[in-house]
Amino acid sequence: MITRRTLLLTGTAGLSAAALSRFARAAPPLANDPVAIVNAVYARAAKGEGDGGGAFIIENKAARARYLSKALVALWAKADAHTPKGDVGPIDFDPVTNSQEPDVKSFSVTAEKLEADKAVIAVTIVGRGAPRKNPADNAIRYIFMRDDGQWKIDDISGASDGEPWSIRGMLTESLKS
Repeated sequence: MITRRTLLLTGTAGLSAAALSRFARAAPPLANDPVAIVNAVYARAAKGEGDGGGAFIIENKAARARYLSKALVALWAKADAHTPKGDVGPIDFDPVTNSQEPDVKSFSVTAEKLEADKAVIAVTIVGRGAPRKNPADNAIRYIFMRDDGQWKIDDISGASDGEPWSIRGMLTESLKS
């Protein structure tokens, strides 16, 4: 015969397991492979209408610590501290989609360089809307490095209207003004 206490404990354990399972799905652990990490980022960015973007990797300190190298996180924090109160920081766009308004229909990922402690991963994105005027604007590169045994993004680069940009470069440049 089931007592109230047994029923209550079983129900509580079940709810706890469901909550933990839901949490695990919301923030899956990062794979320790740069190609898998980039594929996961773009799979999430392309989800649904493809307009969610990839700002989730830089939206707050916890996200930055999860995806970015310690050196890039420190540089970003320094740039944020240098930004006048009320101003937008030096990164005012979604670097994952290289846009203000994310639009990702599909993507392809290529490992350009895979070494023991450094990797360069290139992504080409295709949007649902009109094609970009400059095809170079569809390519985004990720520089990965080993950071405490884990692969972390150390820079993101691309082009806007054919002009090259780099997150690390933009953050560094913002400290000069």
